[in-house]
Amino acid sequence: MSKEEFPSEKNLEKENSESKTKKAPIKGEEHKKEDQKQDQKLAEEVANLKEKNKDLEDKYLRSEAEIQNMQNRYAKERAQLIKYESQSLAKDILPAMDNLERALSVEADDDVSKQLKKGVQMTLDALVKAMKDHDVVEIKADGVKFDPTLHQAVQTVAAENDDQKDHVVQVLQKGYQYKDRTLRPAMVVVAQ
Repeated sequence: MSKEEFPSEKNLEKENSESKTKKAPIKGEEHKKEDQKQDQKLAEEVANLKEKNKDLEDKYLRSEAEIQNMQNRYAKERAQLIKYESQSLAKDILPAMDNLERALSVEADDDVSKQLKKGVQMTLDALVKAMKDHDVVEIKADGVKFDPTLHQAVQTVAAENDDQKDHVVQVLQKGYQYKDRTLRPAMVVVAQ
């Protein structure tokens, strides 16, 4: 083979160096494009992770608030139960008090019935005192303005004058309140 057929070493080195310089920028541009794509992917991934983190933090805060609300609601319900724990007992005692009052309304002629009436009065007084000690009080009804939250109108009568309109003229059955709740409304006759 002749020398012309084979390139010289100098020529090979020249070609190699030229090809390296030509290819190097191309590789650099490809790397830059790949780096940019990777940077873009990483930026998207970071943005997605930040969004997920924000969502999880929001869910956490909402859950925390819900737990706090449940605890407050539970405490309030428990306080209500404690506050009104004697309500059912008081309701059950009211008919007995009514019966004692009816027994006292009967006339006593002889000494035995007077003594019996005195014992009934003492029993009623003890019950009334116990009820007051536990915040059960009688609703004032006779002569006061009719209040549907405290009174139950079972009958109406014509008013004798304008001042008597919408006022209670007769109490048929006493009503009672326990703290701020109406245990039993007073059954009344109202003037119209």
